[in-house]
Amino acid sequence: MTQPLQPLPVGINSLRMVIESGMTYVDKTRFAYELARLPGRYFLSRPRRFGKSLFLDTLQELFEGSEALFRGLYIHDRWDWTRRHPVIRLDFAGGVLQSGVALQLRIERLLQENAERLALSCDWTRNDVPGCFGDLIRGAHTATGQRVVILVDEYDKPILDNIDQPARAAELREGLKNLYSTLKAQDAHIQLIFMTGVTKFSKASLFSGLNQLNDLTLDARFATVCGYTQADLETTFGPHLAGVDWDQLKRWYNGYGFLGEPVYN
Repeated sequence: MTQPLQPLPVGINSLRMVIESGMTYVDKTRFAYELARLPGRYFLSRPRRFGKSLFLDTLQELFEGSEALFRGLYIHDRWDWTRRHPVIRLDFAGGVLQSGVALQLRIERLLQENAERLALSCDWTRNDVPGCFGDLIRGAHTATGQRVVILVDEYDKPILDNIDQPARAAELREGLKNLYSTLKAQDAHIQLIFMTGVTKFSKASLFSGLNQLNDLTLDARFATVCGYTQADLETTFGPHLAGVDWDQLKRWYNGYGFLGEPVYN
């Protein structure tokens, strides 16, 4: 009797949902281990629909100690599961922000959601965004005794959504810069920073306070951290691709290269 195919995780950015639902999953935890085993500050740029958000979620589940999700994966027997770090996650992927005020409200909401998840609070009557963000980082470190992990998804989307409106884009850039500048001052309380986006903005502008970021975008060691290799398609996705015209598949989806093995989108 033919075994049913595993469901494909189309549009799913949650590692927990992929693993617990028995969906097809390509193990990227080797890259997570390389990034997470030592303190670091990293940036990765990739086109949309490459799996950046799923990899970010993988890092969150790892640092929060969700051992059951990683059984059978590369990292499981290499990771200290008694080691847990508080995670602050900022996700700008949803919606379109068209003003500095809208961005301010979004940032405040994101910080509030993280504070509630970490059982902390921020007094907005006495604090601005950098003050609250800094209090949240220090508070999480103090409460847990472990340095904080900062994950930022689609850091540049508010700017890109307004790229045809230079004045508005500049206003949003300054709002994001105000947020990110907090990180340098809190360096002693941070274990890991991992930021993703579609574009690479000059460190002299948006990232002036984050000149220690290690850019992995064209690092050959991480060329396949997002996307799927030919081997992934032939093995993990093999049952789904029985009878496929491989040449046509390559013409449509392959050809992305980041100074290493090419990957499929």
